[in-house]
Amino acid sequence: MHNEILLIATLLAVFGAILLSYVLFAEKGLIAWVILAAITANIEVLILIRAFSMEQTLGNIMFASTFLATDIISELHGKKQAKQAVNIGIFISLCFLLISQSWLQYRPSPDDQFYPFIQGVFTNTPRVLISSLAVYAIVQRFDVWLYHRLWQFTENSAGSTQPFLWLRNSSTLISQLLNTILFTFLAFWGTYSLPTLISIIISTYVIYIVISLTDTPIVYLARFIAAKKRRPSPDP
Repeated sequence: MHNEILLIATLLAVFGAILLSYVLFAEKGLIAWVILAAITANIEVLILIRAFSMEQTLGNIMFASTFLATDIISELHGKKQAKQAVNIGIFISLCFLLISQSWLQYRPSPDDQFYPFIQGVFTNTPRVLISSLAVYAIVQRFDVWLYHRLWQFTENSAGSTQPFLWLRNSSTLISQLLNTILFTFLAFWGTYSLPTLISIIISTYVIYIVISLTDTPIVYLARFIAAKKRRPSPDP
């Protein structure tokens, strides 16, 4: 149960960190989280673990958290700001790819002890990062578009933007299915066998379903926090 406990603890910690980022830094905090999660998820994904009787890559929780962050931005700050967060995430991830690859061009000192470990990690990341960037650019834009299509539908149906937040947030379920299939085949085709790839897709999407269902209360809580911030304080 070691891996399972760690995954649950990571999920709770990530949700808490996203809310804290919003409380402390508002929209800028969520954009910073998107950048952090996009980079760390692409390193974590190189690690294959077994948890809940399924083979899965690490990075699922961190990557899924980028959708939560952009959904909160969409809900509270609009489509334009959500697109900006996605574009910043893509740009910084591309910069990280170029910087990390430049490290491998240096000749290490004979006294160096860490270059082989750095080389082992970042020699394998270009394909993962490039695949992730391509899929991220497609799927995140799709998620923002679908979120606001559902926004229009729920607003027209209810006459208000307040109800049906849970339905708008379900856009993540569709986006994550597209993301899981595209990324797994682009990043790992030829690295793992087809049965392993299918197992990774199934386990990854199951995790994304759980995360998508459990993150809806976080969006509601973020909206409550935003409303409380905008509420004028009573005169002394």
